Amino acid sequence: MFEKKRILITGGTGSLGKALTERFLKYNIESIRILSRNENSQIRMEQELDDSRLRFFIGDVRDRERLLRAMEGVNIVFHAAALKHVPVIEYNPFEAIKTNVIGTQNVIDACHMQKVEIAVGIGTDKAVSPLNTYGATKLLMEKLFTSASNYVDIKKHPTKFITVRYGNVLGSSGSVLPRFYEQIISKGRVTITDPHMTRFSILMKEALDFIFNSVKKGKGSDTFVPKLRAYNIMDLKDVLCEIVGKAKVEITRIRPGEKLNEVLINQDEMRNTFESKDDYVIVKPNLTEKEIKRRYPGYKPAKKSFVYSSDNVEKIPKEELKRLIKRAGLLVST
Repeated sequence: MFEKKRILITGGTGSLGKALTERFLKYNIESIRILSRNENSQIRMEQELDDSRLRFFIGDVRDRERLLRAMEGVNIVFHAAALKHVPVIEYNPFEAIKTNVIGTQNVIDACHMQKVEIAVGIGTDKAVSPLNTYGATKLLMEKLFTSASNYVDIKKHPTKFITVRYGNVLGSSGSVLPRFYEQIISKGRVTITDPHMTRFSILMKEALDFIFNSVKKGKGSDTFVPKLRAYNIMDLKDVLCEIVGKAKVEITRIRPGEKLNEVLINQDEMRNTFESKDDYVIVKPNLTEKEIKRRYPGYKPAKKSFVYSSDNVEKIPKEELKRLIKRAGLLVST
């Protein structure tokens, strides 16, 4: 699927962008273009990966003209650029709108104008029944992507738009695991907003496998969601303290816009959701059963009364959670 393709990754110097790049460099691709605002991260990434197929573009998804230039001749676009930190976005909401919403529409417009083959929008569980501004902007990102194929002339607008939606990658930049680790190492204490909090768990390798499989299965205007397990925040704290060292727990209030449990598919979306052994796909409401069977062989209607939430899926045992933390690549003392 990626043989001899030219690929662009927006937000390509982030955790996911770098992981995608490293995976793609194992394939016989023609080139990978990295678009991001951070020149220092680009220089580090260029030095670390040292591959002639890499191209680095300083730019912002807010800049439509820059996107048009960066996408010239590109076959596949992975749209990972976003403002993501919930407290920062709650304090600067319109900046998130400029990047996550207007920036997404710029990506879509550029894909259409440059006749990109496939565009993949990287979503998040925060987009489901959003409680914060970040989630609301990512919900709009998904809506823009799933409606981007509403053009009659396929020859003029051939791009296939799909989205993927999953929880935080265990150990990724800005996630709870490195934050807890840093707190234990530097202060000997861990701040927890609510001891009953649960979160979905996915490793970076699993996220990449899921994204690639979704690209293969996607027909356009669909959203793919992996089947995941979850962990309790206190279990994560206990296991990390076992690995790193003892720490006191400080219970604080839930931050503005933070949820107690995360949801990947709500009950209303389940009406248009179909499942396989490995994942779910959310489809357009106007598709007939015959069309769905043809487009997604092996999928069956999901249970309509089910809410896919981190508090009602299987929890990861502590011993396995310990192994997952080590697999996540976090450098910890033993």
